[in-house]
Amino acid sequence: MKIELIGKPKTIMSNPDSRHNYFAWPTVSLLQDGKIAVGASGFRFEHICPFGKAVISYSFDGGETYTKPAPVIDTPLDDRDVGICTFGEKGVILTSFNNSADMQRQHNKDNEYIQSYINTITKEDEEKYLGSTFRISRDCGVTFGEIFRSPVSSPHGPTTLRDGTILWVGNNFYNYVDGLEVVKLNTQSGETELVGKIKIDTNRFELSEPHILELPDGKLICHIRGEKEDDSVFTVLQSISTDKGKTWSKPEMLLDETGGSPPHLIQLSSGAVLSVYGRRKQPYGIMAMVSLDGGESWEKDIRIYENLVSDDIGYPSTVELNDGTLLTVFYAKKDENGPCEIMQQKWKISW
Repeated sequence: MKIELIGKPKTIMSNPDSRHNYFAWPTVSLLQDGKIAVGASGFRFEHICPFGKAVISYSFDGGETYTKPAPVIDTPLDDRDVGICTFGEKGVILTSFNNSADMQRQHNKDNEYIQSYINTITKEDEEKYLGSTFRISRDCGVTFGEIFRSPVSSPHGPTTLRDGTILWVGNNFYNYVDGLEVVKLNTQSGETELVGKIKIDTNRFELSEPHILELPDGKLICHIRGEKEDDSVFTVLQSISTDKGKTWSKPEMLLDETGGSPPHLIQLSSGAVLSVYGRRKQPYGIMAMVSLDGGESWEKDIRIYENLVSDDIGYPSTVELNDGTLLTVFYAKKDENGPCEIMQQKWKISW
C-alpha cells in the first residue's frame, strides 16, 4: 500500500484580521446533496476561553474553495469540538459541548479581557446551555433548529447505522468517570436512550473522545482516545460490538503508548477501513491507519501531514470524494507564534 499526497495543505478556516483567530477541533462530512461541510470551534481567543462558537463552512467544488465560517451554536459559554452526522435524505446533526464559567475563569486568571466577559455569564446562562449540545438541520445544513442537550459528548458526534438508528458513543458529560456510554438519538424529540457502556479499566487508561463505524455485516468498531494524566500515554484503543452497541469487547491498544489520538473512522469504497488521528510527539503530525480485514489488523502510522512547530494539533477526520480522493481535515499552527487554523490535505491510497 502506498499513499500519494495531492497538493499542499490548505487553510480553510482562519480569521487573520482579528484577535479572535483561533480555530480548532473540526469534523468534515460529505452531505447528501454532494457539498462538503466542515464544522469547527472558531473565532476563539485561545485554547481555553469563553469566545468559542460552533461554526460551519461549505465547499461546493470538492474542497477547492469554502464559504466563510458561520456560527451554528453560539451560546454565552465556550462552544468547543464540533461533530457532524448525516441522516435520512436531508438530515444533518451538528454537535458541540462547552465549559463552565468557573472552569474558564480558573484557566484565565491573569487575562483581564477574558475575565471581563466571563463575569457577564449568569447562572441562568449555565442552567440553559451548559452541557453537550446539538442542533438539527432538515434541509442539508441550510437552516438549523433549536439547541438540544445530550448526556454524552464526543468530538466527531454520532453515527447513523444502515437501518437508520443513530448511535452516539461518548463520555457522560455529567458523570465523566462512569465509563463510555452508548445512546440512541431520536431526531424528532432530541431525546436519547441508553443502549450500552464501554467499561474503563481505571488502572490502565482514561478513555475519552470515541468514534464508531458500522461495517456491512453489522459489526461496530469503536476507536477511543486512551491516556494517562502524566502524559505517558496518548494512544488509540479499539472495542468491538456485534449486538448494535449493547455490549462491547475490552478496549485494546492499537498504537504504541504515545502513538497519537483522538481517532475518526470511515469505510472506503474499496472496503478498507481508515482511522485518522493526531500525533502530539515530535515529529507532530496527522496520521492514519488502514485495515483490510474489518479491524482485525492494521497498517499503522501512515503520515499525512507533518508539523514541527507545535503539539497543538490534531482532531482529523476524512471523507472520500467521488473520484476516490481522500480529504482529511484537521487543525494545526503554521508557525510557533501563530494561531491554530483549520486545514485540509487531499491524498490517495494505491494498493
